[in-house]
Amino acid sequence: MIKTEKVLHLKSSRGRKVRVVREHYLRERVPCFSSLCQADCEKDGKVLPGDLTHYVVPDAEVVVNYLEVLEFPELQGVVITQTACQAVHSKGRRFYNRLRNLLKDPRHDCVLFANEFQEYSYCPREKGESQEKWQTRCVYAAAVWYYNHLAGLMNVVMITEDEEAVSRFSSLNSGVFVIRVQDYLQDFWPELKAAHELYSAITQVLQEKEGEDSQREFSEHLPAEVLEAGIKSGRFIQGTLNVSKHRPQNEAFITNQGLSTKNPDLSSGVLVFGSKSRNRAVHGDMVVVELLPKSEWRGKVTALTERQVDEKSGDESETKAMPTGRVVGILQRNWRDYVVTFPPRDGTQSQSRNSQRILVIPWDRRIPKIRISTQQADALQDHRLVVRIDSWPSTSLYPNGHSVWVLGRAGELETEVQTILMENCIHVPPFSEAQLREMPVNSPENPWTVDPAEAAERRDLRETHLVFSIDPRGCEDVDDTLSVRSLAGGKLLELGVHIADVTHFVSEGSLTDLEARSRATTYYLADRRHDMLPAVLSADLCSLLGGVDRYAMSILWELDAQSLAVTKVWFGRTLIRSSYQLHYELAQALLNGMEAEVLELARLDPEEQDTKLTELTEALQKLTHIARHLRAQRDRGGALELEGVEVRAQLDEEKNITALVPRQPLEVHETVAECMIYANHWVARKIQEVFPYQALLRRHPPPRQELFSQLVDTAQARGFAMNTRTNKALADSLDRAMDPQDPLVNRLLRMMATQAMSQAVYFSTGAQPEDQFYHYGLALDRYTHFTSPIRRYADMVVHRLLTAALQVEQGAEPAKTPAGNKDVEELAEHINNKNRAAQRAQNLSIGLFQCLFFKERDPEIDPRCVADGIIYAIRDNGVLVFIPEYGVKGPVYMRNKEGRVVSAGPDGTCEWQTGSVRRYTDHIITTSGSGSATFRLFDHITVRISVLSTNCHADTLNLEVISNKPHRSAAPQLPSSQGRSQLVQEVVRLAEEAQEKAVQRPKLPREEREFQQSKAPNLYSILEEIRELALMDLETASRVCATTA
Repeated sequence: MIKTEKVLHLKSSRGRKVRVVREHYLRERVPCFSSLCQADCEKDGKVLPGDLTHYVVPDAEVVVNYLEVLEFPELQGVVITQTACQAVHSKGRRFYNRLRNLLKDPRHDCVLFANEFQEYSYCPREKGESQEKWQTRCVYAAAVWYYNHLAGLMNVVMITEDEEAVSRFSSLNSGVFVIRVQDYLQDFWPELKAAHELYSAITQVLQEKEGEDSQREFSEHLPAEVLEAGIKSGRFIQGTLNVSKHRPQNEAFITNQGLSTKNPDLSSGVLVFGSKSRNRAVHGDMVVVELLPKSEWRGKVTALTERQVDEKSGDESETKAMPTGRVVGILQRNWRDYVVTFPPRDGTQSQSRNSQRILVIPWDRRIPKIRISTQQADALQDHRLVVRIDSWPSTSLYPNGHSVWVLGRAGELETEVQTILMENCIHVPPFSEAQLREMPVNSPENPWTVDPAEAAERRDLRETHLVFSIDPRGCEDVDDTLSVRSLAGGKLLELGVHIADVTHFVSEGSLTDLEARSRATTYYLADRRHDMLPAVLSADLCSLLGGVDRYAMSILWELDAQSLAVTKVWFGRTLIRSSYQLHYELAQALLNGMEAEVLELARLDPEEQDTKLTELTEALQKLTHIARHLRAQRDRGGALELEGVEVRAQLDEEKNITALVPRQPLEVHETVAECMIYANHWVARKIQEVFPYQALLRRHPPPRQELFSQLVDTAQARGFAMNTRTNKALADSLDRAMDPQDPLVNRLLRMMATQAMSQAVYFSTGAQPEDQFYHYGLALDRYTHFTSPIRRYADMVVHRLLTAALQVEQGAEPAKTPAGNKDVEELAEHINNKNRAAQRAQNLSIGLFQCLFFKERDPEIDPRCVADGIIYAIRDNGVLVFIPEYGVKGPVYMRNKEGRVVSAGPDGTCEWQTGSVRRYTDHIITTSGSGSATFRLFDHITVRISVLSTNCHADTLNLEVISNKPHRSAAPQLPSSQGRSQLVQEVVRLAEEAQEKAVQRPKLPREEREFQQSKAPNLYSILEEIRELALMDLETASRVCATTA
């Protein structure tokens, strides 16, 4: 080891230049991470393959500016030097994290070489040498070292944008080639067109950036040290910028969980009004704001906004003035990939179609227009593109960016679905060959069997326990089963919950595990799903199907038969064989004493059938008895029953969608849910006791009281009092708020309570005090997710923690030390983000199908476009309406943009006339020449549904009142369950017909039909139950809505 010195020129907090001399140690042995290494270097982690034609070493400038090109998986054998990594670090945390993720991703053939610590590749900076020239010289020295270190077995190509470096270094060493990036792509990757286009786009942006004009449009951001001092002193406030999706041009809010505790005036956040005050901040950025004088504070606009017109701020009513500020600095940019569309040809942009700089319009209305450079504006008209923002200088009204790739033609089903995924940062490529090679084999030629050695280490329940599953009809990914039996002559009952042992097949740190961790959840859309795990696990070996041996993680409780108090509990790995695979309706029929056909008993003789059926029915009755007791316990603690729309897919034999049917509430739903909640609760207790500072739990914070204001006011208008101080008080108030004449009143109140709830989140027990572990919705002191490891990565983590906890209790060392508090908290935040993205994508997908369904119909003549709606909120210029038949919520305007108002005739028929509107707390009155019309909260009105289409954004439903009377269809109305199912079924049919006209599709293989990972709309399951998606707990489906689980 050689000691040397490294001189750094830094800036002090006061802006003065400081010369710092640091010790720098050089080593002869620094890992090269190449499989061709002859010097026995350490190979811990990724290793570059030896069967390539060359390794490529990008210089610092290339890594900084063209990192996106290096992210193409086709580019193999990439060596990132420490010099380049430090250059990226100086550019910003966002870019540095992106490079770190690239280096850690096992799917990319790239490694980090610590060239500045290698004795023979280290280059001290010469006097008078610019940093850029020194960095290029360091990278070239590293490339030469690589070639020599590998004894010439691998050619090395250094890529740079420095013409001088090309002429200086290209002929110094044979076997080390120095060329420009463009030449490298043309010579080595001529078929990789996407990389060529991306390189050209980035290069054009960099060239235009050099020629920016100097006219300032925004004030400059304050220096970092000034922002930090201002935050500490309380002069500035930091938080995340959230742009209003209803008024994106004018309204944005700064949110920060700590604001309300420091200053009660800031409990609702800080308003940032207008684009100038936003000062180049983009939705999602971490910003610093300065409060304006109180005389300049404003309130939120309370009128409904018609998105197709420009926003105005003239005569619109506002709420009470709230703290208002302006952005003075940006702490962290959170830019992502954005889907955009070129403006219409008749747009009013101040640019020529022949020019290369075009303002494109983001699909997300909260994002400003982005200026990109392209020569394909006409060719890509009506297409959706993915772009990235590069910069937003103070001299530009709009940010500058570059295009990455084309998604497809706007309006086509596949393009719109991919847009939803991209906008929510959901990337679900097909599972790679390397990942699938890790999977066990189960085929007719080579069937999977239980390993005798593994069976010997597990508790065998196959002959001792009656195990069965209860799931939606047609379900094949069964990850939970139940058992119940009498012990000690009937004095005890044993309840068992058995969960698929996914972690037996997915080793921690494996490629499959890393992919599951990245996805974090299975993504359910309206016409497809994207699994977290490969199908051989999710629908086969980890599915607890009937009549086959499966590995499980089990919990067995011994309960006193009279009091149902727990006398003993056992956790462990088991071997089970499910005897019955029941669906909910069948299980409920058995409980109700009705005749029902159980397929597993069909081949038995009648006497044996009766015996087995009696045994199964008694087990279901015992299970129901236990579940009622468990629910009563939680009810006494304040468990909430909220409103959520839950549907399941009806599929035909070919797995094609025939209907999406909202699940009818059955007691057996609650029975299964209570058992799963109970299991999750006990596992949470176990892992938190053994690992008090690093267990992954799930908490549901109590909602802020001010968020209940709409619920309280709306209920009061109907004569109901709402006590929201505790979950118990709220649950009791909701139970009392029943209108015998209209059951939808209670449903709407529960929906409002749902909207007021905070979101349940995963967390590490070392990151929160114990009094914050509480789950408000379930009324439990500790809770986690254990029962759905096929579909949630959090459950896999909990399975591993439980296994380690059991090993610790037995006095053994865990096979792998559990992650620490910091790592668990980072993982929890990642899973929370992915769950929120999954929820948004699922909601957007349903909205897409609703629009596609109504888009094909003439709203003037099609009876399916007319429906009954119930008013649930009053606004200045209209009302908000819920349509139960289709599960649609939206605004209904009482005054349109021309100033005309809704007038109702004697028979209730509505039309537009000149007049005025007056809003009250619980009603709104329109006055015109024909008289006045009153619309009250919870009134039923008839609305016409149509679609507002825009080329650049998502289509939206337009609701128009046509009668102030409830809708009475001449033909018998479809039940609500059929309304939603008909919608999706019809849209899928139309999409398939359109695809068949374009190209005759080949017949899909069985795997793709059943375990859908492709573009086609036939799939194994869609929204099997919305409760399974993301934030909604599997166990609380029939009782607790998505935002509280």
